[in-house]
Amino acid sequence: QVQFVESGGGLVQPGESLRLSCAGSGFTFSAFVMEWYRQAPGKEREWVAAIISYGDQTMYADNVKGRFTISRDNAKNQVYLQMNNLKPEDTAVYYCNRGYVPGPWGQGTLVTVSS
Repeated sequence: QVQFVESGGGLVQPGESLRLSCAGSGFTFSAFVMEWYRQAPGKEREWVAAIISYGDQTMYADNVKGRFTISRDNAKNQVYLQMNNLKPEDTAVYYCNRGYVPGPWGQGTLVTVSS
């Protein structure tokens, strides 16, 4: 079955960096667009970034553009989110999923940005 396992979250101070990882299984990983989403406390889940199948095109939400970088390793069935210059408003649970044909949501990984 399709499954996503996110990791790499933690507590950081504003301006610091984190790298999130997501392992996908149960499907042909390289065939799918992969996306990152996040859900802040009390808010709806929002789209953050996407990367096409072979990684040569990426897209970002305006509020993370220039600070976040999405990448993937199809050999490892993993997608990554490098987050730099983190801000308190980036605090959220981060999830990955397939584009266009999403699978069940994983547990996510919590990112807390606070001084």
